[in-house]
Amino acid sequence: MSLTERQAIARDWAALDVAEMQSLVDSGLSTAEADLLIENVIGRYSLPFALATNFRINGRDYLAPMVVEEASVVAACSYAAKLFRQGGGFTAGADEPIMIGQIQLLDLADMNAAIESIMARKARILKRINNASGSIVARGGGAIDLEARPLRDTAIGDMLILHLHYDVRDAMGANAINTAVERIAPFLERISRGRVNLRILSNLSDRRLARASGMIPKQALAKDGANGADVATWILEAAAFAEADPYRAATHNKGIMNGIDALLLATGNDWRAVEAGAHAYAARSGTYRSLTKWSTDEAGNLRGEIELPMALGIVGGATRSHRGARTALKLLGLKSARELAKVAAAVGLAQNLGALRALATDGIQAGHMRLHARQLALAAGADEESARAIARRMIEEGAIRLERAREILREQRRAT
Repeated sequence: MSLTERQAIARDWAALDVAEMQSLVDSGLSTAEADLLIENVIGRYSLPFALATNFRINGRDYLAPMVVEEASVVAACSYAAKLFRQGGGFTAGADEPIMIGQIQLLDLADMNAAIESIMARKARILKRINNASGSIVARGGGAIDLEARPLRDTAIGDMLILHLHYDVRDAMGANAINTAVERIAPFLERISRGRVNLRILSNLSDRRLARASGMIPKQALAKDGANGADVATWILEAAAFAEADPYRAATHNKGIMNGIDALLLATGNDWRAVEAGAHAYAARSGTYRSLTKWSTDEAGNLRGEIELPMALGIVGGATRSHRGARTALKLLGLKSARELAKVAAAVGLAQNLGALRALATDGIQAGHMRLHARQLALAAGADEESARAIARRMIEEGAIRLERAREILREQRRAT
């Protein structure tokens, strides 16, 4: 489809108005708005806004908005979602939005006595936090628990780490958590007779996990003369490599995050926080491993599953201040942050399948370079119309290189 045709489908899908459509064209951010978001602004930086297709999650169809510069990410994700769709789509779930705030207590004369004193006042501490938490408590969230974690014999001696468990509802939650732990710190110092140093959220939000699973019929995996059963076996072999070797697992998980990060960037979420949590979670056993698991059932069909921390929001921050992010959320038609987490998990699983299938068959470069050809043509200095023609010619020749793009562009210019 042409760009205009794709825009029309998106407009009709989510009933976007003129202003919302314009937010996708002008990056959803004026220079004046950008100047209010961060410091020392001198302009804006745009990336492509695309839609990944074919997602059916818990019986509902989604178009997944993605902001990403890398060719093949959207195509691979969409095609993999189509394969999962042939098996009924994704089943996804997400935990309650519980975030963790950490408080570091030092200089304790008696660790056990400090823990006992704090835990005896836990209900009082939680009440103090919730009395000042305002809108989140009104929406059913707020501080729900306090956990003591003594860390012995660290580089600076013993320390007591308190974990505040806080239900942030539909927010990502960083500001709410940080405000809560800073507010309660002086009271904790008094009752523990210690000294508070750090008080900050943790991005290892392992109380706020999202997961997705799905099945691909083995016949849907057949490719270029290879039968589906063979392709499924090759994918399992690749998955076992990622499970056993951290060098491979790092690249395997990076591929998963290609899709998740693009979705989070489109919706104005903190993709860096989710990245940190995902990689920490991948190493929770003491060895860095894959975030996905793959198997085959008795019929030989391929089954995949993913689980990772997913601290996302649909209120506050850039999700409200960035017009493009608001439009992305409208395209998704979400009702809660937990629903967005389910979509993100499904996107990650699809992206992983797309990469594994490519790696286990043609290799990652075959499809990627065909899609990368237009970028090379632009890098060579071609305009939009010439770039498409140059890309087609390089693909036909099987010579997808920047130098070849420049040669073809020089030929075109000499001919005119």
